[in-house]
Amino acid sequence: MGILNLTPDSFADGGRHRGLEAALAAAHRMVEEGADLLDLGGESTRPGARPVPPQQEVARVLPVLRALRRELSIPLSVDTSEPLLMREAVAAGAAMINDVRALRRPGALAAVADSEVAVCLMHMQGEPANMQAAPHYEDVTQAVGDFLEARLVACEAAGVARERVVLDPGFGFGKRTTHNLQLLAGLERLRRRLGRPLLVGLSRKRSLGELLDERPVEGRLHASVAAALVAAQRGARLVRVHDVGPTVDALRIWEAVRRTQESEG
Repeated sequence: MGILNLTPDSFADGGRHRGLEAALAAAHRMVEEGADLLDLGGESTRPGARPVPPQQEVARVLPVLRALRRELSIPLSVDTSEPLLMREAVAAGAAMINDVRALRRPGALAAVADSEVAVCLMHMQGEPANMQAAPHYEDVTQAVGDFLEARLVACEAAGVARERVVLDPGFGFGKRTTHNLQLLAGLERLRRRLGRPLLVGLSRKRSLGELLDERPVEGRLHASVAAALVAAQRGARLVRVHDVGPTVDALRIWEAVRRTQESEG
């Protein structure tokens, strides 16, 4: 999953894809590099981020979504918690709604239930504005599993079939580096418990920088590729990344080795 941020303040690439031409060029580049789907976002959810008015979020995303729907054949996802944008995005041809708040805003569950699109539900402790203030867990993998299981039940009760749902443990969302490491180590346990495809987003995250002696965002490429590879090896079906080409290369090598091992064993 290639990340296409249409915001001025995203932590890794804020402002880089503002304007229709820049956004379309970035999208085509990621597809050429091997992206299987793209995730369009009009509101930053970095630590400390403030909410964006719904109409502004819609105005950032819809023109790009409509243009890409005409030009690309791969599925397009919209990263939003806003029910208004969810409905508009579905009408414009989005194949997935990717919600960091797991459809907990009023009207969000109904907006997805009224459609046939896929949905990604993410775990987050707190809100972007305060999520990194003092996150605490007795067992982060257990807590994330409990939350996502409860959201699966809520979706089914609202008419969203389990088969439409992808789950995201929410690396970096209300979690310190130690929590992220514990969660990555326990990813297979989480996958077995929940029985749904897992999406993992570790690309350029602060935890990677902390593990590399405070490496800045622009120096986290190799760590991001390594994190995506570890996530895939531990059961992630989707990896959400900024650097599509290098990640695809790494995953192709791993996949070739995995298939060879299976054929010989």
